[in-house]
Amino acid sequence: MLLLVVTLAVLAGCSGRGTEGSTGGYVSGSRFVSLVPVDEREEAPVLEGEDLGGEAISSADFAGKTLVVNVWGSWCPPCRKEAPVLQGVAEQYADRDVQFLGLNVRDQTAAARAFEKRIGTTYPSIVDTDGRQQLGFADSLPSQAIPTTWVIDAEGRVAARIIDPDLRASTLSGVIDDVLTSRS
Repeated sequence: MLLLVVTLAVLAGCSGRGTEGSTGGYVSGSRFVSLVPVDEREEAPVLEGEDLGGEAISSADFAGKTLVVNVWGSWCPPCRKEAPVLQGVAEQYADRDVQFLGLNVRDQTAAARAFEKRIGTTYPSIVDTDGRQQLGFADSLPSQAIPTTWVIDAEGRVAARIIDPDLRASTLSGVIDDVLTSRS
C-alpha cells in the first residue's frame, strides 16, 4: 500500500504532457532545498537499470564520487528548462569527482534520447518508467515532484534534495560545494 501511495505521489508531480513553452497541465513542486547534516545522513539507494542506450548501469558504478541524481522527463516543462543548467554544472564539476546521473520517467526512449541529443547531455540516465528507482529515496528524502535532484555524498549517503522548477546553476553548485566540503 505504501508503495502505491508513494508511486502516485511521485507520478502526480506532472499531470500532463506539455509542449515547448506550454505548461501542458504541469503541476510544479515548491521551491526548496533540503540539506541533511552529516551525522543524520542515510544510506542512498542503489539505483540500477538500463541506460537510454539499453546498457546496464548502476549508481554503484560511481562509488566514492559525489553523485547528483536528477529525475526528469522530456515532456516536463521545468525539466526542459533545467537540463542545460544541469549539463553546465556537470561540466563544471567533471574534474572534481562529481558524477551526474539522470532518472528518466514516463518517457518513450526515443523521445528521451532526442531530448538529450538536443541538450548535449553527456552524463547517463537510467530508464525509470515506473518510478521504482525514485522510491528508493522514500525513507530519506522522497521525491515530491518532477523534477527532483538529490546529491549523494562520496560515502554513499543522501546529503541533499532540491525541488525547484526554476533551478539555477548557483543553487546547484552551492549545494554540491556544501556536500563536497562536509565530511564525517
